[in-house]
Amino acid sequence: MVILQSLIIALSMYSKIPLPQVPWTEENTRHVMCFFPIVGVVTGGCVWGAGTLLLRNGCGTLLFAAVMTLLPIMINGGIHMDGLLDTIDALSSYGDRERKLKILKDSHTGAFAVIGACCYFTACLGLWSEVTEGMLPTVACGYVLSRGLSGFAVLTFPSASEKGLARTFKEGTRRLHAAALLIFFVLLPAAVMLTEPLQFGGMAVAGAAGVFLYYRVMSWRKFGGITGDLAGYFLQLCELAVLGCVVTGGLLWKSC
Repeated sequence: MVILQSLIIALSMYSKIPLPQVPWTEENTRHVMCFFPIVGVVTGGCVWGAGTLLLRNGCGTLLFAAVMTLLPIMINGGIHMDGLLDTIDALSSYGDRERKLKILKDSHTGAFAVIGACCYFTACLGLWSEVTEGMLPTVACGYVLSRGLSGFAVLTFPSASEKGLARTFKEGTRRLHAAALLIFFVLLPAAVMLTEPLQFGGMAVAGAAGVFLYYRVMSWRKFGGITGDLAGYFLQLCELAVLGCVVTGGLLWKSC
């Protein structure tokens, strides 16, 4: 019963899927991070299914790109975009560590966050306009891989703050068991991606690994650890990197 309630909490918090409410007790939240990648399974499945349906029915390029750009945001409710934009504001301040952490907690949206959002969605729209049906399985797996890496980072990277959901989940989780499960949710989608054509899967896995390394170094140097906002920042960048690498690989292969 506790496992089921942790799953419901994970899905209800990180997606807009309608689910029954369950009490947020210490016991019920113990396994939330373990089920975080399940949201990626749902998102990836929806992206793969919707993309296939649209492409096979002659959907126009711009409409296809717009739907595929918005679909993940509609599923997760924009919770990770919030972290992306807050982090862009913090990094753009060029202030000291304390100043950056204060900006992360500020509910106001700065000019750099707005600029960052415009750039992010423009990049997504452009990349999705180049996606073919053969690329969809690799892109779909990226939503699971990004959440597996993000959850693993929450449990293993140092925390920048003594408060916040990331810290709460980290302290309330049996880290060894959860980390092992999250490693599985990293290796499984990566393995599936590598079974796809190398120009898609190999490029995507390399892109995700590169963003994860950047996230580790940047979070420590700029913030002294990670927060929930930084986790959202990484997840959105990782998804964009996977999409970008798949498209780049496809274009390079086509030009050869």
